[in-house]
Amino acid sequence: MKITLVTVGKIKEKYLEAAISEYSKRLSRYCRLEIIQTPDEKTPDGAGEALECQIREKEGERILANIREGAYVIALSIEGKALSSEEFSEFMENLGVRGKSHIQFVIGGSLGLSESVLRRADFQLSFSRMTFPHQLMRVILLEQIYRGFRIMNGEPYHK
Repeated sequence: MKITLVTVGKIKEKYLEAAISEYSKRLSRYCRLEIIQTPDEKTPDGAGEALECQIREKEGERILANIREGAYVIALSIEGKALSSEEFSEFMENLGVRGKSHIQFVIGGSLGLSESVLRRADFQLSFSRMTFPHQLMRVILLEQIYRGFRIMNGEPYHK
């Protein structure tokens, strides 16, 4: 299985880079992992809704340019469906059984995802109703993907 993260913005903190590197290494036992970083747009202080919408759309165009034909696209969204770790593992396993060999996860920038990206997504996944920094979300997502593969393979994991 191939897993691709399509993300907005660069990782700026070394500790997050280290965590991403560690989970990437761990995941290499289970899948081929690719992380694509698209540039983020600068949001001026006090930007209105119209400007924020334009920024989301511009970032969305960059995201959509990296979505592959035939990939199953999962957008991370507060409005998405929340799953337990076990449910998430089963969901990924079922995608594989259904012949979906490439899963692309999409993490938006600080303003979230554009409507065009949300429409393209095959599934919207929520990790919480809380808002997380998009850089930290990469680590959380990679950890849950790793945990999902461990559960799938009947291997021990921390509950």
